Amino acid sequence: MPEGVSAEVREHVATIEFGGGERHNALGTQDWEELGRAARKLANANSVRAVVVRGRGGVFCAGSDLREWEHASADQMTQSLGVMEQALQAIEDLPMPTVAVLEGIAAGGGCQLALACDLQLAAASARIGMPVSRLGILVPPSFAMRLSVRIGPGRTKDLLYSGRLLPAEEAHDVGLITRAVPDGELDAALAQLLDMWADLDQPSLRAAKAAVDHGLRPLVERVRGEPLGPAVDPQQFPQRIAAFLHRDRGDGRQAEA
Repeated sequence: MPEGVSAEVREHVATIEFGGGERHNALGTQDWEELGRAARKLANANSVRAVVVRGRGGVFCAGSDLREWEHASADQMTQSLGVMEQALQAIEDLPMPTVAVLEGIAAGGGCQLALACDLQLAAASARIGMPVSRLGILVPPSFAMRLSVRIGPGRTKDLLYSGRLLPAEEAHDVGLITRAVPDGELDAALAQLLDMWADLDQPSLRAAKAAVDHGLRPLVERVRGEPLGPAVDPQQFPQRIAAFLHRDRGDGRQAEA
């Protein structure tokens, strides 16, 4: 199975894929850079009517590959977070409709990547959330904003305080994702959605997206332009990340952060 980030256009639909299924598709800094470049390249593709964002290997994304952060300096970690934020904003700035296809988990930066898309289509067994507080990672305002504009400040705080991953149905019920479908029906549901978009007037779809984004701009743009600040708690993060990365669990959950 290929790894890294790829973008392929077929029948006017671009699909951005990443990872190879290992470590829940946790993305390194280079991967985030490639993701941002792929999105910026597609931004000017007038013939592309929709963009699909999905991970390979039956899983979406567990966020950043924290192995890069274990021995990194505070400045390096903040810089890495900045690269991730630039990629997320590149996805958000795409003028055409976008949909994230969620399988497995969408945690931490993976949750943010899903929310950077217009819609989220999830398998029933998928889980999504921001379990970052357990590691001493400091949530920047832009990350909190992506949650708040969808589920409100109270539910956002509850999700960040608890660090739990929501099952797809619960995530749908609170408005965090747009649709959950039974396992095994994800590709069919995606095809149905893309077929529906194909039958509609493409300038109208782009105008609808632009109109919604314009209404949110006074709230969102100020936060997007602020410096990210420190990425982690310097007192707690080193031992928490070491314990997280080196514990012997054998259950595949080490990337859920």
